[in-house]
Amino acid sequence: MSDELEELPELPAYAEKVLEVADMIPPGRVMTYGDIAEWLAEGGPRQVGRVMALYGGGAPWWRVVRADGTLLPGNELRALDHYRAESTPLKEASRAAAGHLPRLDMRRARWDGGNGAHV
Repeated sequence: MSDELEELPELPAYAEKVLEVADMIPPGRVMTYGDIAEWLAEGGPRQVGRVMALYGGGAPWWRVVRADGTLLPGNELRALDHYRAESTPLKEASRAAAGHLPRLDMRRARWDGGNGAHV
C-alpha cells in the first residue's frame, strides 16, 4: 500500500443532485423518494432509493421516506429518534401494527421544497 491516499471515485451526477435535495429538507419535514425524483425531473423513486442506500449515510437519510409513511426497515428506531428530536409529525401505531411503531403523518410532514408548503 502506498503512502498516498487512494482517490475516491467521483460521485455520480445524479447522486449529487439527490443528496443536495435531501440536504435541503428542513428538520421536521420529509420528502418521498418519488417527490425527489419529481423535483429533479429525472429518475424515479427506485433510483432515488438506490442513491440513498449507496451514498446517503452522510445526508439526513431519515427525511427521505416511503410514500406510505412507514419507517425504513432495519433503521426504524434510529429514524424514530431523529423524528422525535425534530418534532416530525407522526401517527401513533395501532395495536395491530408490526412492532407498534408509528408512521409518519405524511399530510403534515411532507415538504414540497418551498417555504414550508406541502407537496
